[in-house]
Amino acid sequence: MVQVLQAKEVTPRDLINRFELQFVENEQFFREWQEDLGAISNQEQELLDKIKTGYFNLLNYPPFLETSVRMTVLDPLLFIGNFYLSPFHIKAEESVEIITNDQDLILNGRLDTLILKDQLWVMIIESKRVIYSVEAGLPQLLTYLMANPRQNRSNYGMLTNGSEFLFVKLLWESKPLYGTSRLFSMRNPGDLYEVLKIFKHLCKLI
Repeated sequence: MVQVLQAKEVTPRDLINRFELQFVENEQFFREWQEDLGAISNQEQELLDKIKTGYFNLLNYPPFLETSVRMTVLDPLLFIGNFYLSPFHIKAEESVEIITNDQDLILNGRLDTLILKDQLWVMIIESKRVIYSVEAGLPQLLTYLMANPRQNRSNYGMLTNGSEFLFVKLLWESKPLYGTSRLFSMRNPGDLYEVLKIFKHLCKLI
């Protein structure tokens, strides 16, 4: 009997048991978030500072829900990074599905935001309630990355709850391998600048 599981219900153990997903701790596996990052302009820095100010202002008016995260942090970040302009285009609430090799389990779900470039998946962004750690959304993001039909190349994603940001790389070899960046936080000076730099750099690599 085929079991159907929603991506938001997936645990790390599900992905390990069913797909042999493996976390790579070697920092050489995911160097893209650290090397050859371009500079951002003074105007971009000013706009990012406004995002940060808006975020802390919103914290004073709970509850801070997923829609608020998108409006205050995620959507402005995409705008500043020019991800609404050609050659990028945005597809939101995109359905994905992944089936195990023995076809006894189907994982499906809907992406919060999918950025495409020349029909390739560039970034997947899953926004969560700010009260949750980004770790809570990692299995779901990995499920989406694994569902990319172009498994012969690296796939990248960014996970955010509005307060923290985590970049993820997934690569299929004989089995899916993934690595993560360090955790970036709104409360750390300069971290939001680094997030935009990495965001733009990863998109250039695809």
